[in-house]
Amino acid sequence: MSKSSPRDRLAQAAFDLFDERGYEQTTVDEITERAGLGRTTFFRYYRSKEDVIFPDHDLLLGLLGDRLRTTGQPTALTAVIDAVRLVLSHYLDEGEVARRRYGLTSTVPALRDREIASVARYQRLFREYIADRASATAESASLRAELMAAAVVAAHNHVLRRWLRGECREPMRQFEDAMHQVTVLFASSDVDGTTIVAFRSGQDLDALLPALRRLAEAP
Repeated sequence: MSKSSPRDRLAQAAFDLFDERGYEQTTVDEITERAGLGRTTFFRYYRSKEDVIFPDHDLLLGLLGDRLRTTGQPTALTAVIDAVRLVLSHYLDEGEVARRRYGLTSTVPALRDREIASVARYQRLFREYIADRASATAESASLRAELMAAAVVAAHNHVLRRWLRGECREPMRQFEDAMHQVTVLFASSDVDGTTIVAFRSGQDLDALLPALRRLAEAP
């Protein structure tokens, strides 16, 4: 079995102490003592005990930005869904660490506030990507980008939190189901080209075609 890295040893010691003594009562010195390491080593990996709890959001956001810039997805919405799938995979790979973090952020107000701020950063990245890809300048287009980004983040968080609480045994399948619902919500606004609406009329088709062409050509 491979030996744990100093970073992992510090994280394990921190979470154990948070469970035993509480987050506020635990100090950096206690974490390093439990891990058998020094303060210098701690600050080589983490800026504070708060940083031990959270994943590297800066790294994740960078990966998502790269994914979006190089995407081959046909629409902005499907590109964002493809990117946010990486976030869920990251949490799933963390396993028990992610669940222990969730327990802390659910009970410590300062940690909950930081988690909320982190979620806002992801949503802003997605909103800006959708707006840029659509060259959104009109208020309606800007609002649509905001709504799309918010819907993707909300659907992802819904599935993630259910998994963290032990209520979801197939998180990736439920993620795909949730994103399908988001796609359906915005299907008519995220697809370039012509939208066909079916209706019944007593008029002959030849009589209707000129009016339909005029409607299609209208600005």
